[in-house]
Amino acid sequence: MAPSPSRERSVTVQSILYGTELGALERTLEALDTSAALARRDGLGDGLRVVLGDASPHRLVSDEVLAGYRSRFGELESLDYLFFGENTGTAKGHNTMARLTDSAYLVTSNPDIVPDARALWRMLDLFEDPSTGMVEAKQLPVEHPKEYDVATGETGWAATAFAMTPRDLFDELGGFDEQTFFMYCDDVDYSWLVREAGRVVRFQPAALAFHDKRLSLTGAWQPTSAETFYSAQAALLLAHKWSREDVVERVLADFGRSTIPEYADAVAEFERRRDAGLLVAQHDPEHRVGYFTDGYYTKHRYAL
Repeated sequence: MAPSPSRERSVTVQSILYGTELGALERTLEALDTSAALARRDGLGDGLRVVLGDASPHRLVSDEVLAGYRSRFGELESLDYLFFGENTGTAKGHNTMARLTDSAYLVTSNPDIVPDARALWRMLDLFEDPSTGMVEAKQLPVEHPKEYDVATGETGWAATAFAMTPRDLFDELGGFDEQTFFMYCDDVDYSWLVREAGRVVRFQPAALAFHDKRLSLTGAWQPTSAETFYSAQAALLLAHKWSREDVVERVLADFGRSTIPEYADAVAEFERRRDAGLLVAQHDPEHRVGYFTDGYYTKHRYAL
């Protein structure tokens, strides 16, 4: 759905809920409501919509609570809620929500993101350069270590914890690859599709977004069993899709030597898909877009 000319700077922020604490969700909505008010006051945008997709086993937001949110966060142009009735994962969930609105720009957001009031509009400004296809905000307190050009913001891929893309490009690319990715690496894959289409992925350090993180006492990420499995599975699927069978075989061998059960499960699922002919067509046979080095998908600022 193409936006009308009068809505060229209209934005929809969409988030997938899964057992999300309502307190965290309300902090996000409050921040977005403030952002909408600022945009209206200063003429920064043409309306801000929010869509919540609930992939939880049971509905988190009742009709009564939703009505209260709509009243409380009245600066938003609209606030829609969709209970999926299944765990869609991220790719399918975001694709489903994208069909509900016609804003010129889509923003994928984790439900525990609290953006600065000007973050969205600073991201949007980068699309004044028509080569821009995707823009990522700077996450706090733990910033992603991906390398980026300090002058242009150009980077290898954008994390969809808080990232913006034009709707027309999203539709042209077919959205996220929900056939391949349940969660993890769908954002890397979409970023590479953007670049394959001749557009640029940019990082906007002036757009700040607080992202609640749970770390160990040593500062390490503490993944759940599901996160370990899906990230391992995604690593194999991404390498296959982007024509790096050498990486696939190396990762299969590494996982095969591991004692982590989720890695063995990821190997079994990948091999099941491969044997059943369920893997998607490959991209980038000349390896001009995809980047696979030391487990990274682009250069990192703190690695040689």
